[in-house]
Amino acid sequence: MSNEPDEGNNPFKGTPFEQFFNALGGGAGAGGTGGIGFNAGTPGQPGGSLPDLNALFAQVQAMMQPHEGPLNWDLALDLARKQAASESDPTPTQRQQDQVADAVRLADHWLDETTDFPSGVTSTAAWSRAEWIVGTLDVWKGLVEPIAASSVSALSQSMPEQMEGMGLPGLPGMGGGIVEMLQRAVGGMLAQQIGSGLGALAGEVLTASDIGLPLGAPGKAALVPANVTAFAEGLDVSEDDVLLYLALREAAHQRLFAHVPWLRDHLIGAVTDYATGLEINTQRLQSNLEEQVRGLDLSNPESLQQLADGGMFDLGHGPEQEAALQQLEVTLALVEGWVDEIVGQATAERMPAADKLQEAVRRRRASGGPAEHTFASLVGLELRPRRLRDASTLWASLRTRQGTEARDGVWMSPHLLPTAADLDDPLGFREDAAAPEELSDEDFDAQLKKLLDGE
Repeated sequence: MSNEPDEGNNPFKGTPFEQFFNALGGGAGAGGTGGIGFNAGTPGQPGGSLPDLNALFAQVQAMMQPHEGPLNWDLALDLARKQAASESDPTPTQRQQDQVADAVRLADHWLDETTDFPSGVTSTAAWSRAEWIVGTLDVWKGLVEPIAASSVSALSQSMPEQMEGMGLPGLPGMGGGIVEMLQRAVGGMLAQQIGSGLGALAGEVLTASDIGLPLGAPGKAALVPANVTAFAEGLDVSEDDVLLYLALREAAHQRLFAHVPWLRDHLIGAVTDYATGLEINTQRLQSNLEEQVRGLDLSNPESLQQLADGGMFDLGHGPEQEAALQQLEVTLALVEGWVDEIVGQATAERMPAADKLQEAVRRRRASGGPAEHTFASLVGLELRPRRLRDASTLWASLRTRQGTEARDGVWMSPHLLPTAADLDDPLGFREDAAAPEELSDEDFDAQLKKLLDGE
């Protein structure tokens, strides 16, 4: 009996899932298996080796498990933790916990002299890579789910109407109609991509705020000692200095996010708005899926993982997304530049290796290191503060001309932040503005009230 689909009874015809189910053997609507079938063929020839059915079905069933929301987070978390555990990932010792706590405490003491913002640290932690995944998962859910929902919805809407209510017999433990199961499959594939990405990211990040977003719980300053050690290799700087320098940056981030109450929601909201506003190009997604599935090798249990990692869910950017991305990058550059500037102040006469460490961190952040590339595959955008140097120069110039209060006062409202044009001329930002001490308290309060009232 032929394994080719019956052209007249194939509801998947013209959809990306025609290729998917054909690749699984027999296809939907095909004569013969009515579900997933396999042709052994001739051993040694293409398609001739039997796959590991137990491994394959276990992977497919994991992808197809019912889950709340557009993405199977249980699967994503499991995959991420397994990837983190694939390399040595020891739980930090009590000594490492104490070292992180001492470094953050000293960092906060140094930072007290550089900014009027008081410490934002309420607790410290030395995390393993797996603990970083768990400790940041809640924020990742908010960042990733909007784009996952858009992908699942777009692919579901591309399915022919006659598929509604149809079932797929022959899949053990997988009930429900075709559309429902396709939604589960897409959510499972996305979960594999997210889990793989988070696992890779956990092997690179240095702190809870390493990518410029507040991923951890408010007030918790966390470092990942295993990654700090790896980062220190080849820098010709003592690991103690590296730990302290990174603690300074983490503590500085915590101060900024704690005492600029709108900033956390502003950054995370910008990412989610970017993702929510994406117009999913269904035709492109279908083309990507068909191209990926044509090369699906069922004799390899890792084939579905490779399918999910292959960019199947890459999305295009429209003009609105490009504008949102530019604004997000400017804000990230301003955050990182402010941190760069006050850490530079704090270490200027205390840490001879600070310049070398500053340059290493700048290159890592501005050029888009592994963490930024991984985030791009997760959310569809790259968090590169390309203008970090310009932002650092802007904040330092403003402090030199008008003082610490003027520099930090810019964070009073998002409306006061420098723009991309200001970064083009960082030395000229607010060049003609009066210093805060030249503005009376009454005038300042009146202007602030107008700003907050939206006038």
